[in-house]
Amino acid sequence: MAQQKVKRLPKADVGAIFGAFAAAEPEPKGELDYVNPFTLLVAVVLSAQATDAGVNKATPALFKLAETPEKMVALGVAGIEERIRTIGLFRTKAKNVFTLSQQLIEKFHSQVPADREALETLAGVGRKTANVVLNTAFRKPTIAVDTHLFRVANRTGLAPGKTPLEVELGLLKVIPDEYLLHAHHWLILHGRYVCKARKPECWRCIIREWCRYEPKTPAPRG
Repeated sequence: MAQQKVKRLPKADVGAIFGAFAAAEPEPKGELDYVNPFTLLVAVVLSAQATDAGVNKATPALFKLAETPEKMVALGVAGIEERIRTIGLFRTKAKNVFTLSQQLIEKFHSQVPADREALETLAGVGRKTANVVLNTAFRKPTIAVDTHLFRVANRTGLAPGKTPLEVELGLLKVIPDEYLLHAHHWLILHGRYVCKARKPECWRCIIREWCRYEPKTPAPRG
């Protein structure tokens, strides 16, 4: 993804941006449906290279039958596959969900660990997935860098970086502590619905006065 080269925003502007996000949406929520930390973990694993909306269409039937690691293992890989066929890469994801369920039973007493290193030992779980689970299920101030957040951090000047990890660490350094818990969701939702990849909707952006992206896109005519 090509990114404009922009200078990092000054501290005052970073605070102003997150103050604007907080004023507009004090309690932002992720868009994946889940019923407990385990089903959240499964939903995030299934969402890789897929949309949240697409995952949400498939998971109600799956979670109705298997909301615990034991029930997921009882379904078997074939049973999981059958219920997530509409999701991209469903065969690989079904194997990962089955295996991570086994791992939770065998290594973590069927509980989702509230620790990044432990989470990353599970099948199909990388740093981004671990950070989503830590933030959403355990309310830890982590930053999960997906393509939307990566784009926003670079375009705005919040935390320019060449890799997701560079952006994540950059954001953790500059975001004021009082905004860290919700920063992940504010930035992802902003990138998903306003600061879009092909044509950002700058005319309705609540942080445009601080953003370094140029030229700002004008409102559509008519």
